[in-house]
Amino acid sequence: MKKKILSLLLAAAMVASLTACGGSADNANSDQTANVPAQEESAPTNSDAAGEPVTLKVFSNLPDRTSGQGLVEQTLFDAYMDENPNVTIEVEALDDEAYKTKFKAYASGSQMPDLVNVWGQPGFLDEVMEAGLLAELNPDDYADYNFLPGSLDGFSKDGRLYGLSRNTDVMCFYYNQKIFEDNGWEVPQTYEELLDLGEKVRAAGLQPVSMFGGDKWSLYIYIHDIEEQLDGSGIMAKTSNAIKNHDFSDPTFKQATELFVEAVDRGLFQNGFESNDGGTAKNLFTNGQAAMYYTGSWEMSMVTDQDIPDEIRENIRVFLMPVPEGGKGDATTITAWHGGGYAVTESAANKEEAIKLLNYMFRPEGWTKIAWENGVCMSAQNFGDFATGSETEVQKQLMQLVADATDLSGTPLGDLGSSEFKTICEDKSQELAAGKISADDYLRALEAVGQ
Repeated sequence: MKKKILSLLLAAAMVASLTACGGSADNANSDQTANVPAQEESAPTNSDAAGEPVTLKVFSNLPDRTSGQGLVEQTLFDAYMDENPNVTIEVEALDDEAYKTKFKAYASGSQMPDLVNVWGQPGFLDEVMEAGLLAELNPDDYADYNFLPGSLDGFSKDGRLYGLSRNTDVMCFYYNQKIFEDNGWEVPQTYEELLDLGEKVRAAGLQPVSMFGGDKWSLYIYIHDIEEQLDGSGIMAKTSNAIKNHDFSDPTFKQATELFVEAVDRGLFQNGFESNDGGTAKNLFTNGQAAMYYTGSWEMSMVTDQDIPDEIRENIRVFLMPVPEGGKGDATTITAWHGGGYAVTESAANKEEAIKLLNYMFRPEGWTKIAWENGVCMSAQNFGDFATGSETEVQKQLMQLVADATDLSGTPLGDLGSSEFKTICEDKSQELAAGKISADDYLRALEAVGQ
């Protein structure tokens, strides 16, 4: 994708607005996330407040309801119930892996919740849409919702819309700027420099990069991130063709896989990373035990999380996957996609009310405004109108990286195929990380899916 896909909308609307607003990280509201409820503005929902009692059941992958995206979600639910006293919203929330397991159980049962979290990627959503489990939405309802170009593609099939995208996700390395400065370390410009830096960090008594391999998907995204830096704009089509034709013989795939193995062998990640979950990996970084943390832009709210010590929060910065020797990527080559979102189920007991709730959540002054003003995440809608001048340094960095992007990876490796391919990709990535299989074994396993 040799066009600045997101920057067409973001560069002028966001970079310029931030520049105009001025301000710096030093002036950022350090209690943004805690103030989320105060940011919400009421708006009519056209529900009959005096109508029959309605209970909406929501299944969410945001179990933390006190900070970050979980707080934004709960804030919107609370506001909706305030404006519609006849509506009660009951939330069942689990972390990602437990969520996906129970989602399958719900999908095979007789009654799904009314509103569910979904991922707009083939490996998760295609089979769900094909099975007719999701209610069709009216695209005209969102004509003025300012969704970014392409952000709803993964939630659509045969020209019909079945869900709304929540975020713009960018993979990156968060790092502790003070730890770097105190030790004289520089942000790595090449992949080899990243591996060398990892050895220096270990020698200083810290874990280099905190990684949540227990969730598995982070591992294949890391490999995909390297592929993006090796191959640039060609990697999306190349990966789709490799999955379709059961042929991962292209040198890019083996080189990226071997570079991941090299990182493991040289101790770039924390001890036991292949089995650590997201919470463990995050805590290593936010407790100052790890100098870096490989994850996505959805974790930008670390900067405003009052539970994280000031000396950590105030020094968090980001950089992208460095380019390996001979790679075609550069600072404008980004592993980014529109992933998580929401859908209303076809069997919902209160389908129309659930659609009203969904539409209420994604009014631009809803999710997008609250999430951006509180430094929680980058939404899948244009959030430039909500620049405050108090953006955190991490917000500015990530937004600028996206605005400058010329190559965006799109859906990562493991999510481009069937659900079977995703499962195999996850399991084999973890085995690769644990040293149980070789790079060749890994690629042969991917080729064998569906044969």
